[in-house]
Amino acid sequence: MARTIALVVHPGFQLLDAAGPTSAFEMAERFRPGSYDLVLMAPGGGEIESSSGLKLSAAPLADGPFDTVMISGGEIIRSMEAVHEILEWLKRTDARRVTSVCSGAYLLAEAGLLDGRRATTHWNSSHDFSRRYPKIEMHAERIYVRDGHVWTSAGISAGIDLALALIEDDLGPDIARRAAQQLVVHQRRPGGQSQFSALVDLGGHTGRFLSLIGWMREHLAERLTVERLADQAAMSPRNFARAFAAETGMTPAKAVERLRLETARMAVETTHAPLEHIAEAAGFGDAGRMRRAFLRSLGQPPQALRRGYK
Repeated sequence: MARTIALVVHPGFQLLDAAGPTSAFEMAERFRPGSYDLVLMAPGGGEIESSSGLKLSAAPLADGPFDTVMISGGEIIRSMEAVHEILEWLKRTDARRVTSVCSGAYLLAEAGLLDGRRATTHWNSSHDFSRRYPKIEMHAERIYVRDGHVWTSAGISAGIDLALALIEDDLGPDIARRAAQQLVVHQRRPGGQSQFSALVDLGGHTGRFLSLIGWMREHLAERLTVERLADQAAMSPRNFARAFAAETGMTPAKAVERLRLETARMAVETTHAPLEHIAEAAGFGDAGRMRRAFLRSLGQPPQALRRGYK
């Protein structure tokens, strides 16, 4: 029996939030006919304008049951009337899985579906999300997060990663891999794959620490204490630690580890250098410590990533 996927959009939705997952499910359907029945819905139905101005034709919100509900992100506040209708619909809808793409996580949170759970959203909204919903454990670095029957994904293109993960959960890794190949997705990113610390790379919300981030990248193999970083930023350690966390959403120590992790990850995926050499160059000291960092942040050891990119 086909699994009914209810993809919900709203005025101002991000087009790729809807089109990306739809295409992934379409590819899976080609390889396993009868697997999915896609339904695009929106409050009131009709032609719904996306944030780009392009419109999609949607059916009105309907009662379930559904196999999977997927809420798209975008300019959610463009229509608060639509938001309220989606929230009431979410509270009464019967679905095996409930998922969101990008800022669609806000709607799941408002409906109370994420309380006490782990979740993710677009990196640029993660700090605001955590402030608004303290009962939700935000994992801003994740591409997607599964907590029970609720799945959330990061920004925009991560909806494709989420859909491929759902396909793998339903139909197995072979169909998911073939769907990814058909989409010309170079590599399906695991849920623990980092959003690449985009906010840190930008030097924070205002770019205040941009030059410092560049300096940190050039000195990753050295010992980078808060005191040394503060000295480089010409600030006292206490003021620096507070300002850096406010700008980037993470402590200096966490940022150093993230930069080391990303440098090591890139080397693991794109070179044949020994893991011990990569660990030393990235500042981990030894391969064991690097492995533990990979497992903690990416959910898999360096060897698995290297095999995946061969």
